Amino acid sequence: MDEPISSAEQFSAKYWHHLSDGRIQCDLCPRDCKLHDGQRGACFVRGRVGDGMVLTTYGRSSGFCVDPIEKKPLNHFYPGSKVLSFGTAGCNLACKFCQNWDISKSRSFDKLAAQATPEEIANTALSLGCRSIAFTYNDPVIFAEYAMDVADACHAKGIMTVAVTAGYIHAEPRRDFFAKMDAANVDLKAFTEDFYVKQTGSHLQPVLDTLKYLKHETNVWFEITTLLIPGLNDSTHEIEAMCDWIVKELDVNVPLHFSAFHPDYKMNDIPGTPKETLTRARRTALDAGLKYVYTGNVYHKEGDTTYCPSCARAVIIRNWYEIEDYQLTDNGCCMYCGTLISGRFDRFGGSFGRHHIPVNIRH
Repeated sequence: MDEPISSAEQFSAKYWHHLSDGRIQCDLCPRDCKLHDGQRGACFVRGRVGDGMVLTTYGRSSGFCVDPIEKKPLNHFYPGSKVLSFGTAGCNLACKFCQNWDISKSRSFDKLAAQATPEEIANTALSLGCRSIAFTYNDPVIFAEYAMDVADACHAKGIMTVAVTAGYIHAEPRRDFFAKMDAANVDLKAFTEDFYVKQTGSHLQPVLDTLKYLKHETNVWFEITTLLIPGLNDSTHEIEAMCDWIVKELDVNVPLHFSAFHPDYKMNDIPGTPKETLTRARRTALDAGLKYVYTGNVYHKEGDTTYCPSCARAVIIRNWYEIEDYQLTDNGCCMYCGTLISGRFDRFGGSFGRHHIPVNIRH
């Protein structure tokens, strides 16, 4: 049974229409939830009240933290800078392996202890010296109206915006949402429809559509992350197919991150990803022609380092999230040979390092 939607949760939502049978359909994502009065969608945070749709998490957060931008992960978006990160509750996917399940799968709003207006978030980011804010921990697609209002408030103060998302969204809200974003990390969970259906309760094609949209119809800087799960999406054949698609449909300069799985949520019976799997995947991607390929969730200095695609020299050496050496000009050119490195760069202000600092938003 759906948890009743209180009056305090009733922020009017966009992206829905009436159906002939009296229900309304949510048009935000490809789940196309069809709702009677009082019902919530699969994401749990969007629901029907009376004759309209509401977003129940507007202005409510699971908490705020200052992180290094590399943790999103974004390695080519103002490296070393600080980002104010936050999420809400709920998710429009049903991943059995969710690494943030206590937030994204929450059916209780007890998780939402922090409340903040868009202006308060922007002021906090500015006061803390954050270059950007990130919508993360759960997918910002489901709280799009809140995220877009926060983005407007941040842009007014010169703060940039980052979406960490699975990219599962319909075309109209996708256009509105990414028009407000400066950067994104898109989680490409696998490269088979079978995996998406069985392990996430969703479909692959809408995610591929989002990636193509970002590349060919926006100026959003984006990077891709794939969590490799032993026996499910880590075969060389699948990784080759995915990398070939990225080369053909996107660009060889799109950074790709292979991340290690650890047993969690409903997938505790599968062992963690061996480091060798990540290094093999990285080599496969480089052999396919991708220029910037990284490994994550394991200690692998080579897989953390950015190399110039022309002279092969290390231009950003990382130790986890700490930048130990930086050899790029202010506009992102290799100091050894002058090649422009793809991404968003300016004067390097130093490394924020591995810090993860909880923040209280004051009213």
